[in-house]
Amino acid sequence: MLAIRLQRMGKKNRPSYRVVLSEKKRDLYGNHNEILGNYDPVANPKTVNLKADRIKYWMGQGAQPSATVHNLLVSQGIIEGKKVKAWAPKKKSSSAEEKKDEPPAEDKKPEQAPKAE
Repeated sequence: MLAIRLQRMGKKNRPSYRVVLSEKKRDLYGNHNEILGNYDPVANPKTVNLKADRIKYWMGQGAQPSATVHNLLVSQGIIEGKKVKAWAPKKKSSSAEEKKDEPPAEDKKPEQAPKAE
């Protein structure tokens, strides 16, 4: 399955991103099929250069944008729709906390009489 996603470029503490088309399971920093634009979130104002015609073409062919790219495309007016929640921190489940409070159950084996030789 083809995916439109961000590939991090730039220096340490100064990220910039390429918007690339690649296979979903392929390494992000390996080969990609096509560069569809770039995004610089650090610049003031943020700069976004996208090839709208190519993005629409590939989405018509079945390519799926990542959540972050989807939000970027919606904000640029390339696709219609609502933004999606791209990232959420994992919450600790309450059942995991309950397990910590309880003492571990002891495994009792039936006692066997010692063998007489």
